Amino acid sequence: QVQLVESGRGLVQPGGSLRLSCAASGFTFSDFAMKWYRRAPGKESEFVASISSDGGSTNYSDSVKGRFTISRDNAKKTVYVHMNSLSPEDTAVYYCNIYWPPSDYWGQGTQVTVSS
Repeated sequence: QVQLVESGRGLVQPGGSLRLSCAASGFTFSDFAMKWYRRAPGKESEFVASISSDGGSTNYSDSVKGRFTISRDNAKKTVYVHMNSLSPEDTAVYYCNIYWPPSDYWGQGTQVTVSS
């Protein structure tokens, strides 16, 4: 079955950096685009970034563009998001996601807290 396991949770100061990882199993990783979403306290889930199956194409929300970088290693079946210039507004639980019709699959999420 599909499994997505996020890691890299942490508490960072404003302006800091953090890298999240999502290890995948149960499907042919190199066949699927991967996405990151986040959910901040009291808010709805928000798209963060996506990457094509071969890593050649990426897309970002306006709120993270220029600060976050999504990447993937198909040999390791892992997708990453490297987050720079973090602000308190980036505090959220971060989830990786694949869409394998007709279903969405999610990891358990990893907490990122940005605070001084």
